[in-house]
Amino acid sequence: MSRVGKKPIEVPKNVQVTFADGLCTVKGPKGELRFGFDERIAPKQEGTTLVFERANDEKKVRALHGLTRAHIAWMVEGVSNGFEKKLQVEGVGFKVELRGKNLLLNLGYSHPIMFMPPDGIEFAVASPTAFSVKGIDKQLVGVIAAKLRDLRKPEPYKGKGVRYEGEYIRRKAGKSAGK
Repeated sequence: MSRVGKKPIEVPKNVQVTFADGLCTVKGPKGELRFGFDERIAPKQEGTTLVFERANDEKKVRALHGLTRAHIAWMVEGVSNGFEKKLQVEGVGFKVELRGKNLLLNLGYSHPIMFMPPDGIEFAVASPTAFSVKGIDKQLVGVIAAKLRDLRKPEPYKGKGVRYEGEYIRRKAGKSAGK
């Protein structure tokens, strides 16, 4: 049995979970999320806990069992608390600022980059070199954070670029002046 799939999900009192025709809808104080799941996975709501059972032990169904449970657990967490990815900018002249809802990044290119957030995502700038991506959808927060990091990946010689908070960049030695 899937170790992830058999773990129950505790649903907070301010979150409402409904299942109808292979679609899970989770409503909470921060918003509403939907997820379509396979009909071979059967959700059961017992009071404030959710449990998922699978129809058979085929490999595909076993994989979907844990996946479905994980997605719905993320949705419950997202509508109640939300998700946040923190990023840092490192480099001379590299900075970030908030212009309305958009993020203006100066990353050493000949032009500044204006990044517009999709629906459900918001940016917060703590300092000119630290910012965060916030939202209720864990997958969307991760995708947007990865796109921002891809604008200028941290390079291994001086470590300049956009990195996740706490990310370790393996440094390389530069050119050596030899005779």
